[in-house]
Amino acid sequence: MEDIMTITPLGSGQEVGRSCHLLTFRGTTIMLDCGVHPGYDGIAGLPFFDRVDPEQVDVLLVTHFHLDHAASLPYFTERTKFKGRIFMTHPTKAVIRLLLGDYLRLMTMKKGAGGELTQDDDVLYTEAELQACVDKIELIDYHQTIDLNLPSGLKFHALNAGHVLGAAMFFIEIGGRSVLYTGDYSMEEDRHLMAAELPRYHTSPDVLIVESTYGVQVHATRAEREARFTGTIERIVSGGGRCLIPMFALGRAQELLLILDEYWKDHPHLQSIPIYYASKMASRALRVYQTYANMMNARIRSQMDLGNPFSFSHIRNLKSIDINTFDDRGPCVVFASPGMLQSGVSRQLFDRWASDPKNGCLIAGYAVEHTLAKEIMNQPKEVVTMEGRRQPLNCVVDYVSFSAHVDFVQNRDFITSVDPRNIILVHGAKEEMGRLKGALMLQYNKLPENKRPTIAMPPNEVEVKLIFTRRRSAKVMGKLAEAPADDNDNQVEEKKAKAVVEPREGDAVRGILVTQQNSSKIVAPEDLSTYTPLRVGSVSSRLHVPFVGKIETLRMFLGEMFRDIEETKEDIEADDDGDGADDEGIVTFSIGSQVKVIAGKTKGVATVEWDCSPVGDVIADSLVALIMHAQSSAASIRLTAQPCRHRAKKAREGDKDNQSTAEEYLRAVHQALTDQFLSVEATYEATKGTFEVKLDANDNAPEESDVLVCAATVEFENILDGTAKVTVECEDEKLATNVRGCVQNVVAASAPIAMIE
Repeated sequence: MEDIMTITPLGSGQEVGRSCHLLTFRGTTIMLDCGVHPGYDGIAGLPFFDRVDPEQVDVLLVTHFHLDHAASLPYFTERTKFKGRIFMTHPTKAVIRLLLGDYLRLMTMKKGAGGELTQDDDVLYTEAELQACVDKIELIDYHQTIDLNLPSGLKFHALNAGHVLGAAMFFIEIGGRSVLYTGDYSMEEDRHLMAAELPRYHTSPDVLIVESTYGVQVHATRAEREARFTGTIERIVSGGGRCLIPMFALGRAQELLLILDEYWKDHPHLQSIPIYYASKMASRALRVYQTYANMMNARIRSQMDLGNPFSFSHIRNLKSIDINTFDDRGPCVVFASPGMLQSGVSRQLFDRWASDPKNGCLIAGYAVEHTLAKEIMNQPKEVVTMEGRRQPLNCVVDYVSFSAHVDFVQNRDFITSVDPRNIILVHGAKEEMGRLKGALMLQYNKLPENKRPTIAMPPNEVEVKLIFTRRRSAKVMGKLAEAPADDNDNQVEEKKAKAVVEPREGDAVRGILVTQQNSSKIVAPEDLSTYTPLRVGSVSSRLHVPFVGKIETLRMFLGEMFRDIEETKEDIEADDDGDGADDEGIVTFSIGSQVKVIAGKTKGVATVEWDCSPVGDVIADSLVALIMHAQSSAASIRLTAQPCRHRAKKAREGDKDNQSTAEEYLRAVHQALTDQFLSVEATYEATKGTFEVKLDANDNAPEESDVLVCAATVEFENILDGTAKVTVECEDEKLATNVRGCVQNVVAASAPIAMIE
């Protein structure tokens, strides 16, 4: 049976911007990221949401807070019929509220210069809609697995992506298949962030959705880039110019601030030149970074013990900046947002400084197509200001990449380490993406054809369909995945030190098979609660069986039925009136480890206890039948019969209860004689009965002289102690023997009558 996985880019398919991908498999739909295109305004910058039914989206995963990955989130959650769940990391949620609030302000400024707006004014959402969206976000930690309990078995966990604070990759398991979505990631540790991590403890994913931003480009070393960055700034300000560094308020800005503040400390001649961080949320952004310092690299964590590494000595925060009154007569450095120069403070300063050849604009991040930042990198002679007038571009324009995206070598090594079966390239310009695909195919052509992964680079709205055969396999987990060290192995000492080794092919595995949501695993019973939502439980049963026989009888019958019975005894005190347990005390018979029989604890009752199981239930049923048989068989009666030892009360003459009891016994004798001899006359006198049995001596001689008569007398001397006198008189000895035998059988069946002849 085959299943089809469909992956559709709704954005960032052969482009950079508006990252949004739709993954559908086994009836579950996942949306990966939900950004906008920085080069377009309003609705035009959204992903192609018309290709998806929002009600069908079960979960939306956001990798990080950059606008091209998250800015359309409030629009999708509040202005469509989306009812699914949203997940992102803690820092991402904290920054998104700040960043999208600032983005809303810039949209409002650009569209209506701060005036009143409606939804029709091409502003994607309102402040209220933004807050409603943020309230719906659920949090996930790195390495935390979320299981949504969907029929497809969807579960996922986040991995550190390095790109910015809180950036995450998502490793998704669905329908027995796995998908790794990288989002934007960096394999290089910088001044404050760790490098991205490889997915460990997992087999190779079936599908890898990976960024291809830089295609086959290779970054210069970090030292070279930092030297070029600081050298360009120093050259501009030393010549009396002003240097603009357009950056998004959060992300790479913090990295560049750390670099420049350190450079200013090491060069005292520059310390008179101010550095400004112009952002309305500058102080709030730095508080977020201080809060989540534990998620940064060891360098920042060690500095946090001594002080705040984001408390800069030579950088001033500007919560607001009025371009008309800003004093820029002398040299200065200004970090301003947004990073693509499409609007806001960075665009206003650029329009003001672009015509002066002493000034400079340093692009330190990736520039998206159709933005002014990308346009000026081509060194045009003129640019158009926000007011629409044309002016010459005389300032210095330089580009140094600090965008925290992988280059070709890092991307290739990551893909090789992950070893996916299918590769989907996203988030890259068509030309760069095509070059990367060609380089990867050239590398994989060296492998056998059956080991080469498929590589696709779909444009927006074009589906990629992957066909998978349903797997029939189970993962062996926990203790069953370990095997004891083999003493015959040459490396016995090393293996004994490790205590366990991996099982080898052909080893028998015995455990519990658990299948849940298309995923099967085999675990030991003691590991059931660790690797599955199940718990090991047991049902104990206790059955009280009437038993008036002796423990000696029970012991004999159990011994004949079962072997290796363990017997334990416990002494108890008898009641004053003589009632209570058997003389042997409480005796417990254990039949294996399955069932116990307890006798003597309660008078007239034997208790059967067992843990319910197929074997235990069968043994318990047989024991109940055995106990019932043990107290009613003739063998048990002969084994245990003895006179009663309790005190007998004297019978009172004329006692009606005594007469009634005696008459019942006598009538039983009469009935037995009648059944055998047909003609029996009975006479009852109190506790005495006389029975006259008549029998023809010769069936052909009806004369009265041929009739044989036998008289039998049964008299109870004391009905309470069960003693009776029985006499039989007859001229024919054979008839007398037959009558006497019949009476004896009735007496034996009506114990405790004692025979007295």
